[in-house]
Amino acid sequence: MANSDIRSIRVWDLPTRLFHWLLAAAVIGAFVAVKAGDLDWHARFGQAVLTLLLFRLVWGFVGGRYARFTQFVRGPSTILDYLRRGSATPGHNPLGAMSVIALLGVLLFQASSGLFANDDIAFEGPLARFVSNALSSALTTWHRRNEVIILGLVALHVVAILFYRFVRGKNLIGPMILGDAAMHEQAPGAQHEPSRDDVGLWVRAAVVLALCGLAVRALVGAG
Repeated sequence: MANSDIRSIRVWDLPTRLFHWLLAAAVIGAFVAVKAGDLDWHARFGQAVLTLLLFRLVWGFVGGRYARFTQFVRGPSTILDYLRRGSATPGHNPLGAMSVIALLGVLLFQASSGLFANDDIAFEGPLARFVSNALSSALTTWHRRNEVIILGLVALHVVAILFYRFVRGKNLIGPMILGDAAMHEQAPGAQHEPSRDDVGLWVRAAVVLALCGLAVRALVGAG
């Protein structure tokens, strides 16, 4: 394919990229804190994770072009077509989209259940007093079990990145750092549109993040 058929376009806007790396840092922080026995910092990191996840849910409707759920959440037929043809698309491919949704789901459960958890000794989630002891204990149990699922999905995520890098020859990390990805243009009418990524979008992201942070703070404060 001629070089003229390849062009670099903005795929990931700055707020989406910052979300990705901040979420990774917060999840790692929460994991290290709980293993070190520091439940206070574990809770702080958990609240940061919840804030970021709420931001991502909203950003999936008002964010940049390829951060929106309408751009990458697809049905079974699209996934099967991708497995047969393996066509390149900007943003998440159908399999990657499934991984993203799964990770967001298990992390959202982990952060939410932590609000109701208790260790029967010295720690109690801020909302634990609003539910029965039995439900709090059940959520605590699943909060611990879900850790294994999270580690498994993260490992799968890393393996997929390495597979695409060394088998498919596609760098997935670079675009999530710099924002741009090289795309093949099959025809003039099929050109991929770049994502918006300007100051106006950044301000929108800051407002959304601030509101999500206030919502989590109010939720925690209610307990």
